[in-house]
Amino acid sequence: MLNSSTPYKRSQSLARGLAILQVLSTTPSGSAQISELSQRTGIHRTTVKRLLHTLIAEGYVKQSRSDTSYRLSHLVRQLSDGVKDDDWVTEIATPAIGDLLQHTLWPSDLCTLDGAAVVIRETTHRFSSLSFHRGMVRRRLPLLTTAAGRAYFCFCPKQEQQQLLAIIQAENSPQSPLAHDALFIRQLIEKTQQQGYASNEGDWGKENRVAAIAVPIFYQNRVLATINLVFLKHILTPEAAATRYLTHLNDVVREIEKQLNRCDIDLGRDRI
Repeated sequence: MLNSSTPYKRSQSLARGLAILQVLSTTPSGSAQISELSQRTGIHRTTVKRLLHTLIAEGYVKQSRSDTSYRLSHLVRQLSDGVKDDDWVTEIATPAIGDLLQHTLWPSDLCTLDGAAVVIRETTHRFSSLSFHRGMVRRRLPLLTTAAGRAYFCFCPKQEQQQLLAIIQAENSPQSPLAHDALFIRQLIEKTQQQGYASNEGDWGKENRVAAIAVPIFYQNRVLATINLVFLKHILTPEAAATRYLTHLNDVVREIEKQLNRCDIDLGRDRI
């Protein structure tokens, strides 16, 4: 069919490709599976897969290394505001935590704040021979009982800590009593800041056989994300893990922070 204002035929492939980009730019998590893209665009799954291959080849879409989801790439920044700021962190950090895996063998997660929790944006669980989990992307971790959450909470500004505590105190969750315990909070912050990393050793009830250490990623004088190292507590203590691996973890963080400063991204919105 010809458009009344132009003699040229409408490009169906281009229209479908743009529809996929539109869905990816509006998904709450910033990523989507082929099945979701097919459902939301009305395009057959096979066609969606073919179009994604083209968009990846042209640099506008990337496939997660952790699962089968797809997300917008840096290049889309030149076209619109469709990419969330956290996606910059995820994309920059993904190769870095891949390198970390080569040194540690234990899996790591890249996490960003999501309400009064942190959410896993990228992970090396899928690639670690020592991993005891696989489907970790988009899993939420509590702030006060996980190393990744504590690394955010203990190193963010005091005002933000108070805001986060108020949210947790209002929740009906296992960590709510901890948020009301002023002594626990003070000791947690002091210990974490003094040792330079956060830790947990089976403190999260859902994963009581797991231990971890974690460090924050800073950008523009604020905590932008955290990276953890996860292991079984009967094999390693957090102290032993820090002795062996904290230098590698900090090296990864410094590299990510350096790349973030080169990109000079705009954080935009308030996190709380």
